[in-house]
Amino acid sequence: MRKIFIVLFGLFGALLAAQESNSAYQPGEWLKFRLHYGILNASYATLHVTSNNLDGIPVYHVVGVGKTTGFASIFFKVDDTYESYFGKKNGKPYRFVRKINEGGYTKDVEINFDYENDVATLNDKKNKKKLNFDLKGDVQDLISAFYYLRNNYDPNKLVVGESIELDMLYDDDGIFPFKLKYLGKEILDTKFGKVECLKFRPIVQSGRVFKEQESLALWVSNDLNKIPIRIKADLAVGAIKADLDGYNGLKNQFRIIMK
Repeated sequence: MRKIFIVLFGLFGALLAAQESNSAYQPGEWLKFRLHYGILNASYATLHVTSNNLDGIPVYHVVGVGKTTGFASIFFKVDDTYESYFGKKNGKPYRFVRKINEGGYTKDVEINFDYENDVATLNDKKNKKKLNFDLKGDVQDLISAFYYLRNNYDPNKLVVGESIELDMLYDDDGIFPFKLKYLGKEILDTKFGKVECLKFRPIVQSGRVFKEQESLALWVSNDLNKIPIRIKADLAVGAIKADLDGYNGLKNQFRIIMK
């Protein structure tokens, strides 16, 4: 279950600076995802974008919430909140908040990014400790990475088999490299109709070796919005699937194939 929430709250990033004028999203955008475990509706997750100002810097403030529902909450209760404040002009994260409760496993972490001193300070409020990480190059948090990439990758330049790369920081295990392998285009049947998607597979680093997560796949709408349509994980205990269940405030038209 935790793996699905991690994917929903950002498996993306990019290498170029974003510009607010050509942003793929806008304040007011709201996305809702329904998570299924077998035939059960296990939980839901939402992402909401607002406009804010942090220490004099114009930022987008995104709040991601994930909760279990129904019978699933009896066996494994999830109550997660993620927040990210990232620059409107450069897409850089300035503050990241992670408060989670997953079956009794809890975290309360805040990361502040200081670009004048090239350091990110992680405040582990639960364990009352602070850690500093050197910022070298572009680093994204779990939420900002998703929105950063939406503004920067060109679907027409994606090559099947090649990967999109970024560095991420969202926990006390430090900055780590992450890759998304492009697998090609697929048309999915959704509650909204047929949607053409770009399919990706995450590749994570174990030691110095990158390992492809064959059991995990992600589909993103092949339109100007570039929103997640489906995430699927095949686990030893069964398959977990997350589908886009609702949306509001999209900046661009949601492209649905009418046939």
